[in-house]
Amino acid sequence: MLRNLNRSLAFAITTILLLTGVAFSQAGTCSGMTVGQLTSLNGFVPFPSNNLWNTDISTAPVDSNSANYINFIGSTVTLHPDFGAGTFHNQTIGIPYQVVAGTQAKVKVTLNAFADESDPGPEPIPSNALIEGYPKPGNGDRHVLVLEKDGCWLYELYNASLTKSQWSADQASIWDMTINEQRPYTWTSADAAGLPVFVGLARFDEVASGAINHALRFTVPTSQRAFVLPATHWASTTTDPNAPPMGLRLRLKASFDISSYPADDQVILTAMKKYGLILADNGSAMFISGAPDNRWNNTDLNLLKQITTSNFEVVQTGTIFTPANVPAGASPTISSFSANPTTVMAGQPVTLSWSVSNSQYNIIDPQAGPVRGTSIVVMPSATTTYTLYTTNQFGRTTATATVTVQ
Repeated sequence: MLRNLNRSLAFAITTILLLTGVAFSQAGTCSGMTVGQLTSLNGFVPFPSNNLWNTDISTAPVDSNSANYINFIGSTVTLHPDFGAGTFHNQTIGIPYQVVAGTQAKVKVTLNAFADESDPGPEPIPSNALIEGYPKPGNGDRHVLVLEKDGCWLYELYNASLTKSQWSADQASIWDMTINEQRPYTWTSADAAGLPVFVGLARFDEVASGAINHALRFTVPTSQRAFVLPATHWASTTTDPNAPPMGLRLRLKASFDISSYPADDQVILTAMKKYGLILADNGSAMFISGAPDNRWNNTDLNLLKQITTSNFEVVQTGTIFTPANVPAGASPTISSFSANPTTVMAGQPVTLSWSVSNSQYNIIDPQAGPVRGTSIVVMPSATTTYTLYTTNQFGRTTATATVTVQ
């Protein structure tokens, strides 16, 4: 059922912009990121400034069900920064990432459990990409996050493994960081809520710069079989209306005094007041995600554990989507997808061209990966059937074109 139909005009407009993929300005430049593992984004914030992750919610209305949500999570539960310096049980603390250049070779990723809700490759995953939990990833979520700075794409894997130079994962999502991309309704991503993982991480380079300019990712043990934007997927059978739906946003109360906390903690707490926390997965209660970095001060981070859920409030949710009211609409239309020429010698160039409508993003597999515009040049070494995948918030459409190599 629909709730909170009188949500603020600002949130309604933001939601419309997210759904239509309207792009606004964003901070920094994608190409300005530093290549390497756990490197600085140099001020770049993924996705446009009007993206729900990047929206200032410090004055947004409190949800009418806020107290019930807080009590369901547990008002005395304490905040827990799930990131830091060093290791715990031989694993680094947090979710790692790496930045690569556009020249990074794209490789095939074998998709398993959630292949039907994944984006096909190829993807620029380096052979030495950090897997969550490194140096001994174990049996956790095993995320792999790769930002490609020249094309401004974000690649995310869930439950990733590398065996004999072959990457595999249970889920793969590709995000265009220049637009307000959304997964199709009810589709998961490398995160249970259908959200990008990377954008919700607290990173040391941000804290060192003095500001985190986006919401942070958090988890709870039990969520509702429902979601609110920007989430697109639920991961629960619980129908209790007081259980938090995926995408629920908490905000640290404006009245909470942060002045006694160390400067780095104050940066994190300020972000919680301005951008809030977005529920992204089932897990431990009030665990906040970040990237591992040996420059974190674990003593300072542990002071955040003094803060309880009761110090937060729930920002007005807008429409709560359940199995009864998931939006329906038309998948993208492919008017044409062709190769020219259709027969070549090995290594000769071929232009793939397409015309699509009502689409958010396009991927061509194999060789090309995510693409913008209406054409791209490939050089097949053997006879190849190329598949165009075009996706919007309602689903995906495909078409094929075959090039014969003599």
